[in-house]
Amino acid sequence: MNYNLITILGPTAVGKTRLAVKLAYHFNGEIISADSRQVYKSMDIGTGKDLSDYIMEGEKIPYHLIDVIEPTEEFNLFLFNQMFYDAYHKITSKKKIPFLTGGTGLYLHSILKGYLLEKVNMENAQYDELSKLSIEELTSKLKMLNPNLHNTTDLKIKDRVIKAIIIAQNKNKTEKSVKKKINSLTIGVKLDREKLKERITERLKHRLNSGMVEEVKNLLANGISYDKLIFFGLEYRYIAQYLKGELNYNDMFQKLNSAIHNFAKRQMTWFRKMEREGIKIHWIEGPNFELAKKIIEENYS
Repeated sequence: MNYNLITILGPTAVGKTRLAVKLAYHFNGEIISADSRQVYKSMDIGTGKDLSDYIMEGEKIPYHLIDVIEPTEEFNLFLFNQMFYDAYHKITSKKKIPFLTGGTGLYLHSILKGYLLEKVNMENAQYDELSKLSIEELTSKLKMLNPNLHNTTDLKIKDRVIKAIIIAQNKNKTEKSVKKKINSLTIGVKLDREKLKERITERLKHRLNSGMVEEVKNLLANGISYDKLIFFGLEYRYIAQYLKGELNYNDMFQKLNSAIHNFAKRQMTWFRKMEREGIKIHWIEGPNFELAKKIIEENYS
């Protein structure tokens, strides 16, 4: 098969970004991020941007879809696809290889399966009709449309549930349309469950010691509401609860640590679902550069 994209995916904390950067450096490529939170500016530690990872041998490897909007703005699947294809065409026009990397299952799936999405109009009769329903009715409707809901924080705020329903309905109508011609060579990075748990916990400790609480304080100081922080989930949700006095520090750490472990499990569920749908993933144990390089050399053309 003639591939025109290389995807490096895996659960959080496996080292996939650093691996993707090494591969992009070796194969003359650029990175496109598939992370639903790294698109936001001023959210660096909590989202794990680790921009120093993009420096190889003193050379900065170009990246896309990181730091592209303000935390006050909305981001969704449609915008991700729009920005992905803009970046993809820019990279390929320079005769370079695009490397898509990240762990947001829905975003990855939309590219690898070629969703054809249309812009959703939120100012319409459908929105008005849905707004009459209770949060419980809306939540039930959304779960019926999307049983494998990736971001359960959508269920906390009525406006976001309504928007998620409209987007899900739009996706269901358009997903089976003509696919964009992306053929990805996809490599998955995984780790032994206990080793991954250990890495997640150690990384969380490191981020908390590196100023993650201060980052959330700065977001609040710059006008980001507690509700919006809760929407961002994981680190931002639990630190916001800590700063509000709803959790002490130890409880915040334990609950957040557990939530990240569960998030990693949900990511793997997404990837297994993708495999069942026919997406071939070449799994490797850990961010093994030599093995990943070999897979690309033997398959990418």
